[in-house]
Amino acid sequence: MKKILVLGGTRFFGKRLVELLLEDPENDVVILTRGTTVDPFGDRIRRIHADRTHPDELAAAIGDQMWDVVYDNICYSPDEAMAACRIFNSKTNRYILTSSQSVYDPSPEILSEDRFDPEAYPIQGGGKADLPYSKAKRQAEAVFMQQAAFPVAAVRFPIVLGADDYTRRLHFHIEHVRQGEPIRIPNPEARISFIRSDEAANVLLWLGRSSLTGPVNACSDGSITIGEIISLIEQAAGRQAVVQTRTEDRHMSPFGIGQSWYMDTAKARAAGYSFLSLSDWLPELVTDLNRSYADHHMRTL
Repeated sequence: MKKILVLGGTRFFGKRLVELLLEDPENDVVILTRGTTVDPFGDRIRRIHADRTHPDELAAAIGDQMWDVVYDNICYSPDEAMAACRIFNSKTNRYILTSSQSVYDPSPEILSEDRFDPEAYPIQGGGKADLPYSKAKRQAEAVFMQQAAFPVAAVRFPIVLGADDYTRRLHFHIEHVRQGEPIRIPNPEARISFIRSDEAANVLLWLGRSSLTGPVNACSDGSITIGEIISLIEQAAGRQAVVQTRTEDRHMSPFGIGQSWYMDTAKARAAGYSFLSLSDWLPELVTDLNRSYADHHMRTL
């Protein structure tokens, strides 16, 4: 029996990861949760309750338990990373940290893992509220890579999309186009990476079973410009987007980057992972989301 702990397994790709883990009857799956989000797993999993932002609560919940793999989807600061390094010392054989493409600055060139080296990054303390998101993720990686006494892989995800995206970033664009509202896009020619929520869960599952360590880029094959995304939405909605360079902040595109920001996945592919093609699933997702809006509109007439 393999003991697996998931921090952040009650929604989006974390929930999908738990579902994948439960397909193997040899997995004993435990999720750490504050108990504020209802999950669908019933008695198929065990739950331990704690707020991971409070180290004493986390340490008490973990106790002396030993884990084969720990998945950490909710580490957002160096302080949280430092606490995890202490608490899980000698208590896990492998640690999978969900990191972010945000550790990279935008660049006209494709981004490989060596563009940000967490082992050479100076560590400073701080909580989630003390640092910008990108710096907090860099710091979290740096702490794990420099201080953890157990093997760590840090998977760098781009924006994760799916019908189940609670942040509704792609939904935002479809709603704006359908309603004729302006969308602020600083650079329609900027290229960007994405990954679908079920593929993100698959990557995490694969990393937990692999021996790969260090930073690992993970995104669907291919990239797309922001302008091309808008074109897909226009085709699905049958309406022209109102794209502007200046609007109220509430109309700012969640994809509104000033220059290209896309990743290379050669490391993961060399280790045996095959990514989905962005050009295969993104148009389908746009079509499905637009159809759901159209169906909802018809039901409300």
